[in-house]
Amino acid sequence: MPQGITKRSIKKAVIPVAGLGTRLLPATKAQPKEMLPIVDKPAVHYVVEEALRSGIESLLFVTGRGKRALEDYFDYAVELEQKLAERGDWESLELVREVAEYARIFYVRQKLPRGLGDAVLCAEHFVGDEPFAVLLADDLISAETPCLAQLMEVYRERGGAVIAVREVATEEVSSWGIVEAEEVTAEVFRVRGLVEKPDPKCAPSNLAIVGRYLLPPSIFAILKDTPPGKGGEVQLTDALERLLEEEEIWALRFRGEHFEVGSKLGYLKANIALALKRQELAPDLFKFLKAFLSDLQEGG
Repeated sequence: MPQGITKRSIKKAVIPVAGLGTRLLPATKAQPKEMLPIVDKPAVHYVVEEALRSGIESLLFVTGRGKRALEDYFDYAVELEQKLAERGDWESLELVREVAEYARIFYVRQKLPRGLGDAVLCAEHFVGDEPFAVLLADDLISAETPCLAQLMEVYRERGGAVIAVREVATEEVSSWGIVEAEEVTAEVFRVRGLVEKPDPKCAPSNLAIVGRYLLPPSIFAILKDTPPGKGGEVQLTDALERLLEEEEIWALRFRGEHFEVGSKLGYLKANIALALKRQELAPDLFKFLKAFLSDLQEGG
């Protein structure tokens, strides 16, 4: 059995949601970016669904100021549910109840915006001495097998920490955490180094870290000793670089479509792509898009 491998199952996940969402202003001026709808569900709803489908039992949201709407969404809506029941609208009632019914959700506040590494550190007491998952709500991944479940399979086989990666264009690497990696299989890489938002000329690869992580509890001691990095924030990537000195980190080139819904273009792409996957929406939406694009071409 490889060194560091563990059979402890991962049942806890951390979802940092304290960010301000400045790339989506003005829509995020009065509501959390995580609550912006993708078709008919908030972006964060998809992330919670992914966690639950992967076997996660307890979720911790690391929140900040102005996130009350998110907390309300994952609670029971007594007045709304009563109205739906009176109308006999059982389908809608099931939709609004499902997340509150199936997820054990907890909250902790990140008091200052000190970066992703600090947000993960806020989860120390919730996690305890167990391995755990981190999912970023800015990253929506549509996949037949949930991305987190794919990471868990690598974890069960190899142990250590596991991160999700995807290939990006060379000119985009300065916007991502990038890994230096040794290919083990067509999808799995042994991480040799990590760097946050490198200059494209110095980047070790074009494999970018996407917001899905499986981490050991030892990451907390490292985060406590990690100084602020890029942007004056505590970077999780910097802590992972130090974790490499203690144990293996594996990168998985996951199967699925990734949408960066924290950006305007990514948000629009996610809405169109997921709507086209819905049988009740796809035919009419496809006709509209086809006609609209044809009109644009004719108009020059």
